[in-house]
Amino acid sequence: MTATAEPTAPLGTLPLGTLPLGTLPNWDLSDLYSGPDSPRLRADLERVEREAQAFHGRYSGKLPGLSGKELGQAVATYEALDETLTRIMSYAGLLYAGDQSDGAVARFYQSMQEKVTAVSVHLLFFTLELNQLSDKDIDAKLKAPELHRYAAWLRDVRIFRPHQLSDELERFLHEKAVVGRNAWTRLFDETMASLRFRIDGQDLTSAEALNLLSAPEGEVRKAAAIEIGAVLGRNIKLFALITNTLAKDKEIEDKWRRYDQPWSSRNLSNRVEDAVVEALVGAVKDSYPALSHRYYTLKAKWFGGDTLDYWDRNAPLPDVAERTIPWEEAREIVLSSYARFSPDLAGVGRRFFENAWIDAPVRPGKNPGAFAHPTVPSAHPYLLVNYMGKTRDVMTLAHELGHGVHQVLAGAQGHLQSDTPLTLAETASVFGEMLTFRGLLAAETDPARRRALLAGKVEDMLNTVVRQTAFYDFERRVHSERRQGELSEERLGEIWQAVQTESLGPALRFDAGYATYWSYIPHFIHSPFYVYAYAFGDCLVNSLYAAFEEASAHNGSEAFARRYLEMLAAGGTKRHKELLAPFGLDATDPAFWHKGLGMLKGFIDELEVLG
Repeated sequence: MTATAEPTAPLGTLPLGTLPLGTLPNWDLSDLYSGPDSPRLRADLERVEREAQAFHGRYSGKLPGLSGKELGQAVATYEALDETLTRIMSYAGLLYAGDQSDGAVARFYQSMQEKVTAVSVHLLFFTLELNQLSDKDIDAKLKAPELHRYAAWLRDVRIFRPHQLSDELERFLHEKAVVGRNAWTRLFDETMASLRFRIDGQDLTSAEALNLLSAPEGEVRKAAAIEIGAVLGRNIKLFALITNTLAKDKEIEDKWRRYDQPWSSRNLSNRVEDAVVEALVGAVKDSYPALSHRYYTLKAKWFGGDTLDYWDRNAPLPDVAERTIPWEEAREIVLSSYARFSPDLAGVGRRFFENAWIDAPVRPGKNPGAFAHPTVPSAHPYLLVNYMGKTRDVMTLAHELGHGVHQVLAGAQGHLQSDTPLTLAETASVFGEMLTFRGLLAAETDPARRRALLAGKVEDMLNTVVRQTAFYDFERRVHSERRQGELSEERLGEIWQAVQTESLGPALRFDAGYATYWSYIPHFIHSPFYVYAYAFGDCLVNSLYAAFEEASAHNGSEAFARRYLEMLAAGGTKRHKELLAPFGLDATDPAFWHKGLGMLKGFIDELEVLG
C-alpha cells in the first residue's frame, strides 16, 4: 500500500472535485457502438428486424417436426439474434446510466427499448413453443450434439412451463411493457437523477448526499440525513404512487401466471428452492440480536452513549481519521489482493483497468449506485462506480470487479448460458471483497486503524446480510399488504420504520424524517425481491472462504483456486448444489447459513475484545 497524505480538510467538507483521487477513468462504449447515430447500430437494427421476421416464418409452429440437429441449429440462430438485441440495449442502457438527466439520451434509450421490443416480438414464439414440446420429445431431440450443447438453457426455459400464458397474451404483455413497468421504472430513475440536496451551500446528487452519511463530522452527517429525508419527503407521493402501481402490476401478472406468493417468481428465476430462501432469511433474522443489535450497541459505546442516531450508523470511528485513497492505489490494492489468491483471476481483472471498461467519477445525472453490466460475450462487461476515495469505495470496486471477472469467465458458455441466477451472481463479487479486505487487514499494523478497518467490514457485512434481509422483509410486507388495497405514504413509512427497528436493534434512534428512506432504494423498483440475493451471496461466500482457509492450511490453496475459477466459468449451466459440491458445501443444510453468519459473529467478537 502506497503512503498517501491526509486530506488538508475534513473529507465531508471538501468539494468532491478537490479530493486527491488522481485521474478517474471513464468508460468507452465504442466497443459496442460508436454513438447513438452509429451506422453499425442502424445496420444491426435493420438486419435483426429482417432476420427475426425470417426466423419466425421458418420456425413458428414447426418445432415438433424438427430433428434434434435442426432444433439445435434453430437455437443457435435464436442465440445470435438475441445477442444482437442485447448488445443494442446494453449500449442504450449504459449510455443512459452515464447521464439519466440528459433528455436526448433518455429519448434514445426509450426509442431503443421500443424498437428492440418490436423486433423481439417475432422471436417470442420460440421459447413459448419450446415449452409446448413434451419432455419425451425434448429428451429424444437432446441426443443430437447440436441441441445438447444448449441443454442447460432448455432446462431453465422449461421451468417456467406451469406459469406460461397463451401465445397471444405473452405477446400482449411483451409489447405493452414499454409503456407499463418499464415506463414507471424510467420515471423513478429520472426523478432520482434530477433530485438535488442542498447541504452546506452545495447542491448535491443523491450519491453525493448519501456519501456524507459516512463523513467524519457529526454535524455534516446530521445535516445530510435531515436534507435527504426532507427532499425524499417532498417527492414521497410520487414514489408511493410508483411503488403502489408496480406492486399492483406484479400482483395482476402473478395471478394470471399462477404464482402463489409475490416472491415466488423471483425464487424460480433464481433457480433456488423456497425452503432454501426461508432457511436463509430465518437464520439471519434469528441472528439479529447476536449481530446487528450487539454491534450497534458496541458502536454507541464508542461514541460515548447507549444509543446512536441513524445518521451515525455508518460513521467512521471517533479519533480515527479516514484517509483518501487515490484511484491508482485502489487499483493496486484490489488487483494485488486478487493476485494473492490467483494470478489468473487478477489477470482477468487487470483488463478492466488497462482498457476503458470502468466509469468511476461522480457527476450530475449519473446513476448514483454501482454495477457490473455483462453486455454480450462477443464484447465485454462494463463497470460503473461512484468513486470518492473511501475504504468502502475500494471495497465497492473489488465487488464490481468480481462481477466483471465472473462475467468474462462465464462468457465462454455463450450468450444464452453465461448468465447466472442472482443468488450465484453475487459469489465472485463478495469473494473479491473478502480477498481485498483480508489483504487490507493483513497489511494494517496500527491498532486503531485495524479496529476501524474491522469495524468497517462488519458494517459492510451487516449492510449486506442484515440490511438486505430487512429490505426483503419490507418488500414482503408491502406486496402482501398491497393485495388488500393501496398503501399510503404514511403506511409505507410505518412498515419501513418497523423493519429497520427490528433488524438494527434498540441502540439505533430514528426520527420521522427517516420514514421516507425506503423510497430511494432502486432494487424495489427495478427488481422486486432481488435483495435477498445479497445476503445469500455473502453467507455463501463466508462459508466458501472458510473452506478456502481450511484448504490453505493443508497446502490446498492452488487446487481450491482452480475449482473456484471452474465454478465461475460454468456460468448458468449448473445449479447451486452442483457448484458447491466440489467444496463440500450444501446450501440446503440450515447449518450452512449459520456457518456463514459465524464469520461475521467472529469479527464482532474480535471487536468486543479490542474494546
